[in-house]
Amino acid sequence: MSELTPTLSVVVIGRNEGARLTRCLKSILAMEPVDGGFEVIYVDSGSTDSSLEVAAGFGAKVLKIEEGRPTAARGRNLGWRAARGPWILFLDGDTILNPSFPRVALAAATDDSIASVYGHRREIYPNANFYQRVLDLDWIFPLGQTEFCGGDTVMRRSALEAVGGYDSTLIAGEEPEMCSRMRALGYVILHIDAQMTLHDLAITRWSQYWRRASRTGYAYAQISTRTRDGKVPLWVRESAANRKRAVVLMAMAASLIVVAVVSPVAGAVCVLLGICLLVRSAWRARWKSKDPLSLFLYAIHSHLQQIPIFFGQLEFQRDLKRNERRGLIEYK
Repeated sequence: MSELTPTLSVVVIGRNEGARLTRCLKSILAMEPVDGGFEVIYVDSGSTDSSLEVAAGFGAKVLKIEEGRPTAARGRNLGWRAARGPWILFLDGDTILNPSFPRVALAAATDDSIASVYGHRREIYPNANFYQRVLDLDWIFPLGQTEFCGGDTVMRRSALEAVGGYDSTLIAGEEPEMCSRMRALGYVILHIDAQMTLHDLAITRWSQYWRRASRTGYAYAQISTRTRDGKVPLWVRESAANRKRAVVLMAMAASLIVVAVVSPVAGAVCVLLGICLLVRSAWRARWKSKDPLSLFLYAIHSHLQQIPIFFGQLEFQRDLKRNERRGLIEYK
């Protein structure tokens, strides 16, 4: 790590990541050399394990959110504002950095209009269970200019300063919301064909899957409400589409039960039609994978997740009416 002003500041956020944080910090120190060097900053969101001591042991500058609601947005803001470099690499503490990505990302930022450069994030254990297998495919996005990045990205500090950083009041979806403000100023979010990080989702139970999806729904509703009348509205169509799809799916499920009781043959026909719908969805997602089973499971996920996402939207609307602020929605 450079003692002079570094080119790159690596900001890692975490909360009770345990051995995952050690793995993350080791991967940062193993990165390929970056002209001008780098520094590491770890921002902790109220861990009760030894995360602070672990980060300090790796030579990172350790910061922590002292009071109030600990969110990813607050952690990233605290980190980049304490950073010295003109480029910020944001990482989550449960990721493993590809050693070549920082160098490749900086080389791809050939124009001052590029605010963010990100690559491929994939799961470490995609075949561990249904949840991790399908959510691994969720990380796959088209290449080129995109609407937003995720939590892992190399970001231009001047672009962060131009928009005032992340919205610290958001409990999820802070990256897409900030990217919408960047794009309104003419900045570009760039997805390159390079391996970036491996992620440890650590989902093994239905309750975790539900909470993660409901958090997505909460972010859909909160951010679409805030950006609806802005220059670059975000997730307005997606949140509306989710509400329609979820209601239809729940109505179909209820109808299927009734039909199956009245006429088993008619119920079997409905099940067959449902399978055909899943096959159609799998075919449309074939650009994400060449494995038929993974695509079929992903099709199930793409429809199934609409229900907890919908309930997450309802939770936001309830909090909005009550003028309440939601705490973190954690799934680990």
